[in-house]
Amino acid sequence: MRLNEISYSDAEPVEGYGPGFFRIGGKALDGPLLLSPHGTHVWGGYEDGDALRALAGEIDVLFVGTGPETAHLPKHLRTELEEAGIGVEVMNSPSACRTYNVLLAEGRRVALAVLPV
Repeated sequence: MRLNEISYSDAEPVEGYGPGFFRIGGKALDGPLLLSPHGTHVWGGYEDGDALRALAGEIDVLFVGTGPETAHLPKHLRTELEEAGIGVEVMNSPSACRTYNVLLAEGRRVALAVLPV
């Protein structure tokens, strides 16, 4: 079997998660996070739409992890993101992390805004 090393460019994959935290780059980080081509940053949750809209033109899809269960985004946030040209996929946080990692490994232009489980 041939194994290939995965390169993630400037963005980092999610290595793991647990109650209230995510493991990124070997470190456990608490609370909501935004992972993008600009690195990993604390995210202010649904009220922090500016950080997400700032990614317009740099990503094609934003995965939003809504915690342990899938929930709807606030309508105003979804509308603002779509008007900025950002595709939005909403799912529970574990699914969002896995999907983000797969597409990131493929070199796709993606970001992840994720609430803890």
